[in-house]
This record gives sequence, structure tokens and C-alpha cells, in this order.
Amino acid sequence: MMKPAVFVLAAVAVIATTSPVAAAQVTPRSSAVVSTDKPADKQIEKQIKSDPMLKQDDIHVSVKDNVATLTGTVATDAERARAAELAKVAGIARVDNQIVVDPYAKPKGTTGKIEEKTKDDAKKVGEKTKEGSEKAWDKTKEGAGKVADETSDAYILSRVKSRFIGVDVLKGSDINVDVDKHVVTLKGTVPSEAAHAQAIDIAKRTEGVHDVVDHLTVGVKK
Repeated sequence: MMKPAVFVLAAVAVIATTSPVAAAQVTPRSSAVVSTDKPADKQIEKQIKSDPMLKQDDIHVSVKDNVATLTGTVATDAERARAAELAKVAGIARVDNQIVVDPYAKPKGTTGKIEEKTKDDAKKVGEKTKEGSEKAWDKTKEGAGKVADETSDAYILSRVKSRFIGVDVLKGSDINVDVDKHVVTLKGTVPSEAAHAQAIDIAKRTEGVHDVVDHLTVGVKK
């Protein structure tokens, strides 16, 4: 009758001996998954701040559930893409790039010089646009949305005269231009019938002109 009791005690001893070993094997495996040497957001921030292209930009990094979210402002699409590339570190499953591209973004640590440069650039763009519109005089008349000062008599007078300049067929002409209530009157002489027709056509196609009164004569100016 004593043998069964001895067998039960032996089985209990075996279980008690092996259980701590099994537990010891599970614990390190779980902690290895959780532990990390450096937070991912700090690592990404360090890479961005040390990058020559991005070190002056205003970029913020946050990491949650293995997703890196980037916010802030950069000047170019290339800088935005570069930040997303640097955010792909170990442990990051996805990058949510919310960085805004603003060509006039002011880098960190700069002074009012950037703002002044922006104003200068905007002024240059405006001047270039104006020059481009002057050269495009042969395009179709623009719609009725012109502001009042652009279709005033003084504006029309200036436009007609400027469009006569540089036209080969009009070389040697002596043309006087008058404008009254959007009606252009041309006086003087032109060297040929072709020049005569060209002068009338240019005046008629100038924006804001309602009619052209022709008092030109063909011949050599006196």
C-alpha cells in the first residue's frame, strides 16, 4: 500500500523542479521584445537635426503605436521627402508625413533678412510678370474684368504707343496718338500701305479700345 504514495510524491517533486526553469525561459523572451536602447522619436529628431538639408527647418516628431508623425514647415518638396526618409528607423511601421511645404518658410534662427528677401523676390516676380504682359500684346483682347485704370484713356494711349515701338514695317513713321473716351485717333504719316494697315490693326487690338479714327497719310514725313 505504500508504493502509490511514493509515486505521487515523486511526480510532485518533478513538477516543482521543472516549473521555475520554464518560467525563467519565458520571462527574458518577453522583456526582449519591450526593451529598447533609445526612443524612436528621439532617434528620428537627432537624424533630422544633423542632416544638412533639414537642420534649419522647423520639424516636430511624435511616435505612437510604431507610427512616426511628422509636422512642421519646410521650403521644398525635396526637404519634405528627406524628412520622411530619415523617419524610417528600426521599430517604425509607418510614417505619417504632415509637413507643410511653404517656399517662403522662415528657417529657425534666422533674422528679418529672410523676410526682406521674400519681399524682394515678390517684387521681382511682379516686375517680370508686368514685362511679360507687355510683350504679349499680340494676344487676344482680355475680358471685361479689367480694372478701371488699366482701360483708362491714359492707359490706352501708353499701350498703343508702346506697341508701335519695334515694329519693322512702321520704321520711319511719324504717328501721333490721341485717346478720348476709349476712341483712338491716329494722325501723321507712314511710309507704306502695309505700315498704314499695321498701325490701324495694332490700335484696334489694344485692350480697352472701342474705335479707331484714321487720319494717317501714306508718304515720306516732311
